[in-house]
This record gives sequence, C-alpha cells and structure tokens, in this order.
Amino acid sequence: MKSDFTKPNYYFVQGVVIALCGAVCFSTKAIFVKLAYRDTPVDALTLLALRMVFSVPFFLSAAVFSSNKTDNVKFTGWQWFYVALIGCLGYYVSSLLNFIGLQFVSAGIERLILFIYPTLSLLMSAIIFKVKIKPLQWLALVVTYFGLAIAFFGEVNFNSPQNKNFIFGSILIFICAFTYAGYIVGSGKLIPKIGASKFNSYAMSFASLGVLLHFFLFSDVSLLRLPASVYGYSFVMAILATVIPSYLVTASINRIGSDNAAIVSSVGPVSTILLARIFLNETITIWQLIGTTLILVGVLIIGRQKEKLSS
Repeated sequence: MKSDFTKPNYYFVQGVVIALCGAVCFSTKAIFVKLAYRDTPVDALTLLALRMVFSVPFFLSAAVFSSNKTDNVKFTGWQWFYVALIGCLGYYVSSLLNFIGLQFVSAGIERLILFIYPTLSLLMSAIIFKVKIKPLQWLALVVTYFGLAIAFFGEVNFNSPQNKNFIFGSILIFICAFTYAGYIVGSGKLIPKIGASKFNSYAMSFASLGVLLHFFLFSDVSLLRLPASVYGYSFVMAILATVIPSYLVTASINRIGSDNAAIVSSVGPVSTILLARIFLNETITIWQLIGTTLILVGVLIIGRQKEKLSS
C-alpha cells in the first residue's frame, strides 16, 4: 500500500507521529509485564487475563460500531472462522507465550527476538504462497539473525544456573514471533476485504475471549482477590500498551501506508531497551546495541523490498 504524497504534507507528518506514538506505546507492554512480575506475585496467565478483561470492552464496542456503519461489509461464514482463528493465534497464543517467556528474559532481548517476525512472515509467504525471495532479502535475513545471535550471546551467562531458564524463555519468545508472523500473513489476506479497523476489533475480541476461557478452565486464581498494584499494572497495560496503540497503528496506515508505518514502528526495540533501562534498570551492553542495529537494518531492508514489490 503506497502513501498518497499529493495530500498536504502535514497529513503525512501527522501519520508519522501517530505511527511513532503507536510503536512506543506497544513497546511499553514488556515493561509493564516485567514491573508486575517484580512488584507483585501475579502469574503469566492471570496477568494476561486481566489485560484482556480491561481491554475487551473497548474492542467489542469498536466491533459493534464498525458493524453498524453504512459501508459495513458483512462477514461470510468462513471469514468469521478465519478472523477468530487468526485473532487467537496473534493475541491469545502469541501473548501467552510472550508473557511466560518474559518471566525468564529481559524486556530488551524479548523485543529484539519478537522484532524478527517480518523475516518469519517473509519465509512463510515464500513457503505457503510461493513468493520468491530476492537475493537482497536473503542477505537481510542473514544480517537480521546474525544481529540476533550477537545480542543473544552477549546476554547469556553460561556460568549462571539461570542460563537454562533464559534459553527456555528465549525459545518461547521466538515461538511467539513465529505465531505472530502467522497472524500478520493471515491478516494481510483478510484486511483488504473487510477493513483494518473492523478486523482488529473482532480479532482482538476473539483473542480476549480465548484467553478468558483458558483462564477460567485452567486457573484457580480469583480475579477479584488480587493486590491493587496488579489491577493497576494490568489496566494501564491494557489501555496504554494494547487498546490505544492498536488503533494508532491502524490510523497511521490510513495516512501514510502500511510500509511507511512499518518502517516507523522499527523504533519499537530501541524504545523498549531505553524504557527497560529507565524503569527496570536493565543494562545496555555494546553487544545489544550492535545486535539491535543489525536487526533493524535487516528488517528495514525486507520492508523496503516489500514496498517495491507492492508499488
């Protein structure tokens, strides 16, 4: 999708600012999760369930509103199924893996691993839809994973008994990136048919219901008897790191195009690393900075190549 440069320049700048705000808001999610683990006795499933409890009213309201619009496109039976499936894959399965993994890895390394999802989307598209990967894209894949390896091994302490937990957490985050890439590939086929805002609202609603069903079936924790700080972290995370950025990203795509929005969102890992330093006192190492730079370069190359293919 290409941006319309014939529109007033302020409209494009507005889109960039909106995309930037959305990326920064999204990057705070890992910070709130780590703060909740540090300051409260909450577990991953309970924290995720509370995030959905506080966010689902907004998504359900937006879903109803979008369905009542005069230009609304009604779902077919299969579209209902695919929206539910893709939504649960992206924000139920992925989020659960992410929240569990964050118990064992830093917020910075979590964001770096998760940010490789465009490379996984590229590989999925090549395997499923037979999209040819160009030589420069292969180079970008190598650069991205080389950067991830540098950041990863720069943080591993092989003499620490916690090393196994770190590797386990990293694997969970990588699987999360894989499932989220599946969400991106699948949503890319549905959004042009039903609209970005409507898709986001219903996909997040289905994901929220999936998380809450999982919680009530497998957890014996009461959501009504938790420390006040747990509710505080969950509410702020639901609003600031879930609801607001999901619609900011949609709004930015409408103004500057999906490719430009994706490029602006590359600030996410840098934002997470800086916020983790400020609020969690996580160390920023030279290896992490080198790895972050290489990952950003690789992902941006892939993004620019996709933009050329779609133009």
